[in-house]
Amino acid sequence: MNTALKHWREAATVIVTAGMRHAQSAECLRAAVDKVTAPSCVPHTSAFDYEVLLLKRSGKSGFMPNAYVFPGGLVDASDFSSEWQDIFKSFLKAPNYGVGVVKQPQETRPPIFATDRVKLGSPIPGDVAFRICAVRETFEESGVLLVVPKREESSIYLHTGNVNAHDTQPAITRLILPWDKDVLSKWRSLVINNPANFINMCKELQCLPNIWALHEWGNWLTPTGVYSKHRRYDTAFYICCLQETPYTLQDEKEIIHFKWSTPSEVLHRYKSRELWIAPPQLYDLGRMCRFPALMELHHFACQRSLEGCEQWLPINLISDNYIISILPGDDLYLENVDCSGKRDGPLITDKSLKELQSSSSDLHRFISQDLYTVSLNVNISPKYNHLQPLSIQAVDGDFKTSSKL
Repeated sequence: MNTALKHWREAATVIVTAGMRHAQSAECLRAAVDKVTAPSCVPHTSAFDYEVLLLKRSGKSGFMPNAYVFPGGLVDASDFSSEWQDIFKSFLKAPNYGVGVVKQPQETRPPIFATDRVKLGSPIPGDVAFRICAVRETFEESGVLLVVPKREESSIYLHTGNVNAHDTQPAITRLILPWDKDVLSKWRSLVINNPANFINMCKELQCLPNIWALHEWGNWLTPTGVYSKHRRYDTAFYICCLQETPYTLQDEKEIIHFKWSTPSEVLHRYKSRELWIAPPQLYDLGRMCRFPALMELHHFACQRSLEGCEQWLPINLISDNYIISILPGDDLYLENVDCSGKRDGPLITDKSLKELQSSSSDLHRFISQDLYTVSLNVNISPKYNHLQPLSIQAVDGDFKTSSKL
């Protein structure tokens, strides 16, 4: 971890998706998509063969109370501990322990990934440590343990050790854990009390955090003047695709409820004001709506992750009637954005929304009238082979589901 940071706290999160046990065939899914979805519309829930994990934060939480979020949290010093070298000793000679080396030039990499961790006293690469953090936090918050038993590491090594390994399509991750719930519950309590116990757990249970199942997805910085002056995060986002929904439970502390739901259902519930999700979740769920089939999402995530990603610090522009959250690539985005975290407060404007919209040709922005009345305007081509999200406005107003959040 980077203790030299004065304004940011480093964190990691993972978008966990899982196939539904009674999902339709790929042919039926495509038929459902063609039947209910225009090219720009969010597919109906029946078009998906997978669900995504969302966790509801406590109303007493100091950061985004009552929000539904992806699992994740702050990095701990133990995530960069040299003790991980023994656990991953079969992968020490593979670049980044076998998670792959991105094509993105190092000088354009987000600092959270580009920082030389050796100079900070850790032999563990950031690309590895932040995945360890995401796996640990997912276990703490939801009970979902993304690990590989030691006896199965040879199959992973065969893939990562092959120079052409990433030219092939890795299978969707299947969680087969040989430990009963009592053993995992005991260790979960220990890890919640002290993150360093995650290392001890991996040693005793003879397992490795499944860092290879997590694929780089993005990097968000908390904007100024939003949640709390002293709570600003530099967060690495990953995505993980599982074959089936794993055993899940909340921690009853920070997390008071969990829900597996299709991306379109979450967007509908948000639009109906039944739940609240923050802009990063809103954006990424919109991206996922372009892939109703889990295999297609998995294939895209695997291939795209080696391209790299862009650091996004939203800049908030506020008027009396709306807030525009501006993202990189938008005409209104500042040329020399201050990523130090020192700048106080958002920008202020007295222009009308119509004036601002008509004066811009390249759009990459959220427009908010309140927490639930949000439009997402994107007409730029995303960098690093990423996708534009489908907009919340494209959610079917007649969407119906028996599920409740």
